Amino acid sequence: MKQFMPTTSFKPKKVTQKIISHLHSRASDVIMNRFGLTADGRRKTLEEIGKKYNITRERVRQIEDAAINLIKKSDAYKNEQAVFDELKQIVRNLGSIVAEHELLPHISKDKSTQNHINFFLVLGDAFKKHREDEHFHTRWSIDDTMTEKIHDALRKLYASLKDEDLIPETEMIKKFLEHLKDVAEQYKNEEMAKRWLSMSKTISKNPLGEWGKATSPNIRTRGIKDFAYLVMRRHGSPMHFKEVADSISKIFGKKTHYATCHNELIKDPRFVLVGRGIYALSEWGYKAGIAREVIEDILKRAGEPMGKEEIIKRVMKERYFKKNTILVNLANSKYFKKNAKGLYALA
Repeated sequence: MKQFMPTTSFKPKKVTQKIISHLHSRASDVIMNRFGLTADGRRKTLEEIGKKYNITRERVRQIEDAAINLIKKSDAYKNEQAVFDELKQIVRNLGSIVAEHELLPHISKDKSTQNHINFFLVLGDAFKKHREDEHFHTRWSIDDTMTEKIHDALRKLYASLKDEDLIPETEMIKKFLEHLKDVAEQYKNEEMAKRWLSMSKTISKNPLGEWGKATSPNIRTRGIKDFAYLVMRRHGSPMHFKEVADSISKIFGKKTHYATCHNELIKDPRFVLVGRGIYALSEWGYKAGIAREVIEDILKRAGEPMGKEEIIKRVMKERYFKKNTILVNLANSKYFKKNAKGLYALA
């Protein structure tokens, strides 16, 4: 069995044995099962425990609450205050407010030990549990003022983001810290900022470490097309669909068939077919359409006749055509006319 090195000076399971030793057997059993302090480490529901003793869920809750109050009044609990002081210092070092999914693994990777730590956090008067809501994951705090500052900064950061934003981590951390007012400099560092950011349910990062709104498909990647977008955005220029598929397999470890990739790119408006099997991102300014349509669109936007080389240059920025294809289309007098200066306009 794998052994985990403890990050605390105390042994959580031994502390638990001491502070529940004075409880009656049923109360002790309820606490052990509710918090997953048993050998199997599974936290049982009120209903499961109620069935065992043939009592209601509400009666189990009453026993649990009464047992916790008895523990907090006991000498055994008072004798272990150094344990709670140590936990309080750990939370303070992690920023005074920290997501539960960050705090428990920081103290121990062992799930069973994490259950004992959670039990102590519930018992300790210094710790406040903030339950998961629409904005934040479950988190623990020891400082109400700091908590409000972090919550406020995270809300303001979210409000500043556009739906399509993809922001490098260093830039996101900088933006977040700009929203933090009157926070001690010791807390204003990259590691602390990332820990606080992880509390948010509305802001998240994608597999490439870029941040944005958690609801964005650029962040919550759900299929080939989302991975394709990230791959092409990182590449920075048009790619053949086979190259896109290979890159998805290499970067994300997701085996991607060429045909599947091609089909996904065709259906998604984020991608534009700019050549034979070659796709670009529509946000780069590439346009769909045959060569003639692209030339017409360029001349309409220009609003004046243009030289052959300038037309070729602009078309190549928007589509992957061979130069000869562009010239053949320009020579079609049905759509384009050439003036005495050799400039082209719409016919």
